[in-house]
Amino acid sequence: MEPAGRGDARRALGRLLEAVLASRGRANAVFDILAALQSEDQEETQDAARACSRLFGALLEREELFVGQLPPEDAVMAGSQGPTRKYKVWMRHRYQSCCNRLVELLAHSSFQVKELALSTLMKFVQLEGTHPLEKPKWEGNYLFPRQLFKSVVGGLLSQDEDHSLLLSQFREYLEHDDIRYHTMQAAADTVARVTDGHPEVPLPFWNNAFMLLVAVSLPVQDGDLSSFYVKHAQLSDKWKVTHLKEHRKAFQRMWLGFLKHKLPLSLCKKVLVVMHDSILPHLAQPSLMIDFLTRAYDIGGAVSLLALNGLFILIHKHNLEYPNFYQKLYSLLDPSIFHVKYRARFFHLADLFLSSSHLPAYLVAAFAKRLSRLALTAPPEALLMVLPFICNLLRRHPACRVLVHRPRGSELDSDPYDPDEEDPAKSQALESSLWELQALQQHYHPEVSKAASVINQLLCLPEVSITPLLELTAFEMFERDLKKKGPEAMPLEFVPAQGLLGRQDHLCAQHFTLG
Repeated sequence: MEPAGRGDARRALGRLLEAVLASRGRANAVFDILAALQSEDQEETQDAARACSRLFGALLEREELFVGQLPPEDAVMAGSQGPTRKYKVWMRHRYQSCCNRLVELLAHSSFQVKELALSTLMKFVQLEGTHPLEKPKWEGNYLFPRQLFKSVVGGLLSQDEDHSLLLSQFREYLEHDDIRYHTMQAAADTVARVTDGHPEVPLPFWNNAFMLLVAVSLPVQDGDLSSFYVKHAQLSDKWKVTHLKEHRKAFQRMWLGFLKHKLPLSLCKKVLVVMHDSILPHLAQPSLMIDFLTRAYDIGGAVSLLALNGLFILIHKHNLEYPNFYQKLYSLLDPSIFHVKYRARFFHLADLFLSSSHLPAYLVAAFAKRLSRLALTAPPEALLMVLPFICNLLRRHPACRVLVHRPRGSELDSDPYDPDEEDPAKSQALESSLWELQALQQHYHPEVSKAASVINQLLCLPEVSITPLLELTAFEMFERDLKKKGPEAMPLEFVPAQGLLGRQDHLCAQHFTLG
């Protein structure tokens, strides 16, 4: 049940609202409503926000707010202009104060207040779009409340706190094409404003910005641009917002403005995870991502692994030339490659990069040898994937089969292969042998031993798809082993034992008794 004091305050706000809407002579009552919006009490703030939504929503629909460049309030009030103009200018200033306060409430401690402030501001955006507060420069000019919407996006991209929950609520508005278009523009401007002259940008801002940017998803065709938040009697082809080409340009400007800064490493990984399917396909010029991807690829570790996907698209579809690409790919092969989170993605891409039959034999041999050496200490679930991977390399490149057909090779302590050499051309892998695979034939796990024994057979058989093995985990292997049906019980003694010490004529029974 609602407390009596709360109910009285709510009814008082309702009376003030009705008084302002009923008579311009009671316009000063709007100060009481705005005062309630400044309250520290959560319930009172919410009631005031709802009252402001109804009040200024009605005034926008009735077109009782000043339209055009808003003049200073004092100058208009002191001038000789008519009472109607003075009222509209005065009320427009009150509306401006209300919007500013609602933007401040986006940082309120209560999520309910934040959510209400956001929905109220977006209602004003829609009403301002339908009943513009600026004069069109020419007939048919596209009008959108850019300043109000820019302040909303600026409030969402807080520098002090995580707004992930509020941004998830904002996602529903991004389904509208005009909101999405202006969000991209406002986000690009906000990132530029915050980072300009600030060498250290707080981490919450980067996280909020990334969550907003990654929520923007463009349609595939021009004809899909039909859902507008601000309703128009008729859409014009002259408006940029109606063309997918302009959306792509805004999308590109937004992401390039974000990625040109030095991002935290954790955030860089998140960007690279979505780069290949959520960013590159929607850019007007995907090749402009070359700098970011090559910079990320040179970092090393997991970041380099994640950058591979984007680089593959640029190399394969946009003719990117990356010097020493395979040398860098070779350097990524270290013992940690079998344990990283993105192992499956790396080996999928490595398989694609090494699929060409035009690669030199020394290069393929270096990859096969490096992987074989790493396989000696790899876990079983990784070995079941990497062993077919190595065999596939030998099948694609017959010149490398000498690695398994060198019975009189050098002794293990004089293996010519240099594992510390970063350049695969100088590693002397082609002069070595894959003795590691022969050693793995004695592995404790029977499936690994079986996979390693494939090199004893003819390698002219078709390639084995490693796709089902990329995501294989130790838990799945264990579960699979548990489900295997073992052989039937096998008798181990011809004559059944009698008693704890065996049969009467048994040597143990002759010399020992149980007391």
